[in-house]
Amino acid sequence: MYRSHTCGELNASHINTEVTLAGWVQKSRDKGFMIWVDLRDRYGLTQLIFDEKRTDKTVFEQAKSLGREFVIQIKGKVIERESKNPNMPTGEIEILVSELTILNEAMVPPFTIEDETDGGEDLRMKYRYLDIRRNPVKNNLLFRHKVSMEVRKYLSDKGFCDIETPYLIKSTPEGARDFVVPSRMNEGQFYALPQSPQTFKQLLMVGGMDKYFQIVKCFRDEDLRADRQPEFTQIDCEMAFVEQEDILDMFEGLTRHLLKEIKGVEVAKFPRITYDYAMKTYGNDKPDIRFEMKFGELNTVAKHKDFGVFNTAELVVGIAAPGCASYTRKEIDALIDWVKRPQVGASGMVYVKCEADGTFKSSVDKFYDQDDLKKWAEATNAKAGDLILVLSGNADKTRTQLSALRMEVATRLGLRKSNEFAPLWVIDFPLLEWDEESGRYHAMHHPFTSPKPEDIKLIETEPGKVRANAYDMVLNGNEIGGGSIRIHDRELQSRMFDLLGFSKEEAQAQFGFLMNAFEFGAPPHGGLAFGLDRLVSILGGQETIRDFIAFPKNNSGRDVMIDAPAKIDEKQLDELHIKLK
Repeated sequence: MYRSHTCGELNASHINTEVTLAGWVQKSRDKGFMIWVDLRDRYGLTQLIFDEKRTDKTVFEQAKSLGREFVIQIKGKVIERESKNPNMPTGEIEILVSELTILNEAMVPPFTIEDETDGGEDLRMKYRYLDIRRNPVKNNLLFRHKVSMEVRKYLSDKGFCDIETPYLIKSTPEGARDFVVPSRMNEGQFYALPQSPQTFKQLLMVGGMDKYFQIVKCFRDEDLRADRQPEFTQIDCEMAFVEQEDILDMFEGLTRHLLKEIKGVEVAKFPRITYDYAMKTYGNDKPDIRFEMKFGELNTVAKHKDFGVFNTAELVVGIAAPGCASYTRKEIDALIDWVKRPQVGASGMVYVKCEADGTFKSSVDKFYDQDDLKKWAEATNAKAGDLILVLSGNADKTRTQLSALRMEVATRLGLRKSNEFAPLWVIDFPLLEWDEESGRYHAMHHPFTSPKPEDIKLIETEPGKVRANAYDMVLNGNEIGGGSIRIHDRELQSRMFDLLGFSKEEAQAQFGFLMNAFEFGAPPHGGLAFGLDRLVSILGGQETIRDFIAFPKNNSGRDVMIDAPAKIDEKQLDELHIKLK
């Protein structure tokens, strides 16, 4: 037996108990006649003591040789600690060591294995197995486990069945790029790794499984950033004989359960807003509603004067930054520089200070009087002490730019608190979006999303006006889940493929298996998939998903620890019938 207890469980009730512990040496303090060693495992730290008078001489000499991260086993007696540490669960005791076994020596690690480390991100990713020993990373992984177990528990209690679906599937032209896998036994043919188990979970509904879920790896070959990885994990769910309301109720319940069990936070019924309202009011379809700063459109109150910038703009729109009328010119110029950055792309910004005495001071006083600016304040819901920030230009671009500015101002004002949670549903998305480059419609979600029943009549005449029976769950300005009621009628699914530019032959070749299944009694069905990585990071108070993944890849999609992707030898290429240029 390597250990009788862990390094996090011993306390004063164990005094005079003989114990066996095993773990890593966190640090060692040698005072000549006395050596203290902090022993660490996943569960915590325990202080060991080697006393020249009370410890066997051979064991004492062994203790002198211990270095950081040595793996050791000790036997000894739990004694009361003279200098107690109230900040540690084991801070009342220490172990007077009688036996010491060095299980494995260790090189000096390339960075300190402590909460506040001296290792940069690249170095820590290269030695991720060492980084996992640090409490912040270890605790993030344990937190992820806790969330996953609560998800499984909730869904199982609601009658969902956990079913695995294949990883080697068929490539489809919709969505992001696929990762492809060459088939050795079928020359010139390829599998694809799934971007989601979408069609399989629909087939499970055709198969009568009624409620399915899976915590599943998915793969997308796309450009990466802090909240994206080439492989990611979904909580994938599907239900039969349901309408949209059933789905929203079920997964709102799951999210409320997680917030209560994981964070101790009670959340009221989630607000619901339409896609059009979200875009008009917040400039994006995943608004952060922990704070206000709703958009106020100013076209009718700003285009009647001689200010050409506004007169030629498609949209003039502003927000009221609370309490920012006291900003200095230097602080305002910093915001103007921020919106002019290439990442935002605005050409400039107009501002209005709402003074405490009810007057207004703006950067366009030459063109607008106090009555005009009062109307701006009313449109943006600005109060005395607020600062109105106004952008103008092309409607879509300007809303996107103001949305980015809204989030930046909220960050600077400390309004995006990680311990506050504001979920909502965004519903009534457009079914289709027109792509100028290809000259055809694309599915805004995916080709299997059902149109709103009342909009089906528009498919033939005005397809761009058809709303999808789709919904996204948003939490703190992040989309954490999305789904839809699916098409379960072959004729409607065929019409959808027509709208998306598929020929009959292409639709049959790509999705014939699903269309054929619909001929055998497909029930009405729908579902939702949560992004587990993103959900866990937000619940954990962070927005970088890499911190909650055991072995993440960097922004170039590389695993710098195992050096992947990598070349394979010529023999393997020959077997796969692949020739490199």
